[in-house]
Amino acid sequence: MRILQIAFFGLVVLCLNSCRVSYSFSGADIPAEAETFSVDYFTSTAALVSPNFNQQFTEALKDLLLAQTPLDIVRSNGDIMFSGTIVKYETRPVAAQGNQTAALDRFTIEVEVSYINRIEPDKNFEKRFSRFVDFESQRNFSDVEEGLAQEITEQLIQEIFNASVGNW
Repeated sequence: MRILQIAFFGLVVLCLNSCRVSYSFSGADIPAEAETFSVDYFTSTAALVSPNFNQQFTEALKDLLLAQTPLDIVRSNGDIMFSGTIVKYETRPVAAQGNQTAALDRFTIEVEVSYINRIEPDKNFEKRFSRFVDFESQRNFSDVEEGLAQEITEQLIQEIFNASVGNW
């Protein structure tokens, strides 16, 4: 009887030892083998872009990955790699008033992202992400541009995170 109890206890310990629970408050689904990530500088093919926007966007993506993943950042060739291009950075009228002038303008930013996961290549993608914010047309765009760009950047970065390492 004693041998049976020891065998049962050993089996329970073995089973519990082989169980692995993985959780994350950010929803990140990163392979255990991945240790690093890299983000190449986002270039621009858009006609007009704020001079610092490319750098700000690149840094925002790095900051989110550092904050919400256990990965270390490297200059290039990370286990998980991001690169991309800002393909649209524009404003357009979207709602007309009675006097044929625009009541609202729409500020749109679109980026094309290349995601390479060297551990799980089946998750690689090249995809476009686009977000916009409407603002009152009587406001001078240069006065609101920085705040609107930051708002759109946060949305885009979160969407890129969710599509790449987020478990959504």
